[in-house]
Amino acid sequence: MTLRAFSLLLLAILTFGSVPVGAQTPDSGAATLVADKVWVDGKDTLTAEGHVEILYGATRIKASRIIYSGTDGSLQIDGPITLIDGEEILILANSAQMDGDLRNGILRGARMVLNQQVQLAAAEINRVDGRYTQLYKTVASSCQVCANNPVPLWQIRARRIIHDQLERQLYFDDAVLQVAGVPVFYLPRLRLPDPTLKRATGFLVPTFKSTSKLGWGIKVPYFIKLGDHADITLTPYLSSSTTTMELRFRRAFRTGDISFDSTFTHDDLRPGQDRGYFFGKGRFDLPRDFVLKFNIETSSDRDYLLDYGYSNKDRLESGIELARARRDELIVAEALHYHSLRSTENNDTLPTVVGNLVYHRRYHPDSIGGELGLRFDAHSHYRTSSLAGDSGRDLTRASFRLDWKRNWTLRNGMVTGILGEVNADYYKIEQGLPGEFNGTHITPAAMVELRWPFVKTTRLGASHVIEPVVQLVWTDTNSVNIPDEDSRLVEFDQANLFSLSRFPGADLYERGLRANVGVTWTRYDPTGWSLGLTVGRIFREKDLGQFQASTGLSGQNSDWLAAVQLQLRNNLTLTNRSIFDNKFNFAKNETRLTWQTAKLGLGTSFIWMEAEPYENRPNDTSEWTFDAAYKLAPNWTGKMDWRYDFNAGEAAYAGVGLEYRSECVKIDLSLSRRFTSSGSLTPTTDFGLTVSLTGFGSGNSGRTSARRCQTYK
Repeated sequence: MTLRAFSLLLLAILTFGSVPVGAQTPDSGAATLVADKVWVDGKDTLTAEGHVEILYGATRIKASRIIYSGTDGSLQIDGPITLIDGEEILILANSAQMDGDLRNGILRGARMVLNQQVQLAAAEINRVDGRYTQLYKTVASSCQVCANNPVPLWQIRARRIIHDQLERQLYFDDAVLQVAGVPVFYLPRLRLPDPTLKRATGFLVPTFKSTSKLGWGIKVPYFIKLGDHADITLTPYLSSSTTTMELRFRRAFRTGDISFDSTFTHDDLRPGQDRGYFFGKGRFDLPRDFVLKFNIETSSDRDYLLDYGYSNKDRLESGIELARARRDELIVAEALHYHSLRSTENNDTLPTVVGNLVYHRRYHPDSIGGELGLRFDAHSHYRTSSLAGDSGRDLTRASFRLDWKRNWTLRNGMVTGILGEVNADYYKIEQGLPGEFNGTHITPAAMVELRWPFVKTTRLGASHVIEPVVQLVWTDTNSVNIPDEDSRLVEFDQANLFSLSRFPGADLYERGLRANVGVTWTRYDPTGWSLGLTVGRIFREKDLGQFQASTGLSGQNSDWLAAVQLQLRNNLTLTNRSIFDNKFNFAKNETRLTWQTAKLGLGTSFIWMEAEPYENRPNDTSEWTFDAAYKLAPNWTGKMDWRYDFNAGEAAYAGVGLEYRSECVKIDLSLSRRFTSSGSLTPTTDFGLTVSLTGFGSGNSGRTSARRCQTYK
C-alpha cells in the first residue's frame, strides 16, 4: 500500500508537471514528496534530488536522489537510503532498483532492523511481491556492535534469510550460530519468529539441569499455538535417571481463562512405577459480579514434587469457589479437598473434604448511626477414618452473628466507641468424644473503647503521634465443650492486640472480662525516616485457661507484646516483634531487615519460638534466613538464599545464582542444596543453566542494560 502510493505520487508528478518542494499529490494527504530539486528529463523521466523524502502514513523513505522512468516504470534510488515502516521495520541501504509499484526490487549494501531489536545485515536485499524480503550473505543478531569490536556477542550467519512480513517469520538457509566469532552450531534450515510476533509454534529456549538424584538432563520445550486463544507446551525432560514429558495447556475465554500443568514420568527413583502430577486452575467472571474459580492439585506420591523441583507444597488443595465482593457485601461458597504429602500425617485422620458458605452484609442505619453487621457462615468437614475424636471427628457448624458499632469524637480529642454482638452457633458432631456439644449455643459480647491521639511537631519539623488505647471487653463465660478444629495456630501481634478475640477460627471465643491496653508511638522526620513502636498487654479478671503458654496469651495477664519498625530514607527497613513476660523470658521473637538500593537487594530474618506440641511443634524453633541480590556490574547480578537451623546446628537450605542480562542474551546459572531429610526425602543438590537469545519473538522482557562500547584514546 505504501509502495503503490509512492508510485502514484510519481505518476501524478509526471502528469501535472513540475512540483515545488513540499508539494502533495491531488489525493490530498495520501503521500508527500519533499526534495531540494525536482525536474523532468524529456517526456518520461522524473528526477528528485537533494534531501529527498517520501511520506505516506506511517512510512517514510529518505534518499539523496530518485530517478523514475516512465518507459518501464522502474525507479533508481541512490543512497544513503533510509526506509522506516511504522515502529517495526527499518531498512538502510546504499542503493536500490525497484519496479513501478515498489513491490519488487533490489537493495544493495543493506541492513534491516526489526522492532529495534534484531539487525540483519546483507550484501543484497530483494523485495518480492511486497511481502517477502530476501537477504543474501546475511548476518543476524540482536547484540550491539561496537566500532572497535565489530564482532557481536552472538550472531547467526546464513547464505540466505527470507522475512515473511505477513506471517512475521524468518527463514534461514545454511545457518551457523557463532558465539564471540566462533562457530558452535550449524543447521541447514532454521525458522525463527521475528520480534513482533508474540506467539508462534516452535521450539523454546532449552534448559540444562542437574540434580544429585536425577543427574544431568536437558529440557527442550516445544510450543504449539492453537489459534489466538489457546496453546500447548510440550517439554521432554531427559536425563540418565528419568524420562519425563511435561505438558502445559492454556486457554483464554471472553470472560475467563484456564491453565493445566502435568507430567508423565518413568525414572530410576521408583522403578516400574508411573509418576507425575497435575495442577489446574481457572477463573471466570459471571453475571451480577460473581466470580467462579477452581483449583486442582494432585501428585502420584509424596516425594515427586520435591524430587523434580516442581513445587515445595506439602499439602495439596483442590476446590471450587463462587464468590462476590461488593462495597457492603461479601458472598463466598466453596468446596475443598485436601491431601497431605507430609510423612508425619495420615490423610485418613485429616479433614480432607471441607465445605464453607459465608454471607456478610453491612448496613448504615440513620436512626441509630454507626455500622450494623450481619454475618452467616456454615462449615462442614469430613474425615475418612472411622475412629472417634481428633482422628475421625466429622463436624458441621452453622453460625449467625449480629453486631453494631459506633464511634464518637469528644471535645478534648478523645475517640470513644462501643461494640456489641450476639453469636448463635449450631453444631452437629459425629464420631466425636463423649461430652462434646451438639446443638445451639448463644454467645453475647460487648466492648467499650477509648483512644486519645496526640500530635506534636518540633521546631526541627519532626512529627510525633502518640495514641494510647484502652478497651474493656466482656464475653459470656458460659461456654460449652466444642472441639478446637480451626483455632490451633494462635498468633499474638499488633494486628489483633485490640480485638474481641485472638482465636483465628470460629469454633472458639475468647471469653471473660478483660482489658486490652496498649500505646502506639510514631515519629516522622522531615529528612525522610520514621520510627514506630507498639506496646500492649491483656489483663483478665480470671484465667480461664483458653490459651497455650507459647502463644504469650495464657494466664490472668498476658505477656507483653512489643513491635517496632524503623524506616530510613535509604530504603533500609527494620521490623521486630517480641512476646515476653515481666522477667523478659521470650516466648517468641521475630526480626526482619530489608535494604533495597539500585545495586543491592538484601533481606534477612531471624525467628525464635518456644516448642508447642499443641501446634505440632515438639521442639523450639530457631532459624535464620538470608536472601540477597547484588548487581556486580551493569549486566551481571549475583543472588544468594540461605536458611540455617540453629537447633539442628546445620544449614537447612542454601542457594546461589548468577545472572547475565543484556540487550541480546540472558544467562541464568543456579546452584542449590536442600540439607534436611525426612521420611523418604534425602538431601539433594540442584544445578540449572538457561541461555536465552533475546530478540526473536521474545519482545522486550523487562528493562535490560545494553553493553557499552569502550572508546580507547
